[in-house]
Amino acid sequence: MKAIHVESDEPGRPMVWRETADPVPGPGEVLVDVYAAALNRADLLQRAGGYPAPPGASTILGLDIAGQVSQLGQGVTGRKVGERVCALLAGGGYAERAVVPEGMLMPIPGGWSFEEAAALPEAYLTAFTNLFLEAEFQPGETLLVHGGASGVGTALIQLAKAAEGRVIATAGSVEKAGLCRALGADLAVNYREEDFVARTRTFGEENGVDVNVIIDMVGADTFQHNLSLLGARGRMVFIATLSGAQVALNLGELMSRRLRLIGSVLRARSLAEKVEITRRFMERFWPMLEAGTIRPVIDSVYPIEQVEDAHRRMAANLNMGKIALKIR
Repeated sequence: MKAIHVESDEPGRPMVWRETADPVPGPGEVLVDVYAAALNRADLLQRAGGYPAPPGASTILGLDIAGQVSQLGQGVTGRKVGERVCALLAGGGYAERAVVPEGMLMPIPGGWSFEEAAALPEAYLTAFTNLFLEAEFQPGETLLVHGGASGVGTALIQLAKAAEGRVIATAGSVEKAGLCRALGADLAVNYREEDFVARTRTFGEENGVDVNVIIDMVGADTFQHNLSLLGARGRMVFIATLSGAQVALNLGELMSRRLRLIGSVLRARSLAEKVEITRRFMERFWPMLEAGTIRPVIDSVYPIEQVEDAHRRMAANLNMGKIALKIR
């Protein structure tokens, strides 16, 4: 098969689409012919040498795939060859074939393209994990999400609204804020032109609500602002540190308002935990995906040979929703 290889010894660490050995499914695994993959910021970090694959995982970039089952490993009984599936991987998505544990497979809803399906796993499982399992988001609560027009941000908006919550989203342009509103955000703030702290406080006063949960992927630049906005017993979940990881914390403020700060990653969790997350996500939200009331936002689709262009688009923060790669 062919796969993307990062030429780490060359300037710029270029990505090359070239032949490599086919993966072989072990017990409890299936081989998937990959038709589409999707980009994540983890791919950019791994390519730069700052986010290595977990032990035992493929070192090929790519955490999201969609395709067709082509071979069953020993003991696999719940799948069949030819079935259309998508999955979250620990690595190996930028390739013509990938091995997936049976429990990580999700069917592709009817009418979806492979590109749409590839945009589902990482964004929605990340959103589900952090909003519901970590932050324990409840109906009627208010979520503040930064990066609302990102893949994870668009998933968070949809899942929070489906759970009968309110959503405040920040985004970096008028167009991105508009996308957040179109997805159901009750307030969308273009932080480059407006003070998101002031707008959030005004929204809370007008609606008589506190910010209960913040999902933050920014890190240092938004930390103190976030802390000031959380209501009593509020929860803040950190899923990335794009602006840096070092912050100052007044523990008295944390204690007096009984706040919870939660650090979270998905890729490094055990397979058993990720299988359980996948099962619980499907149990709660799959009917909405099948009905089309929840659907990934696709920013753009690039042929795999143009993966460098796709990475440049994400690195420049131009995308609204997910960037997909067409493999077949």
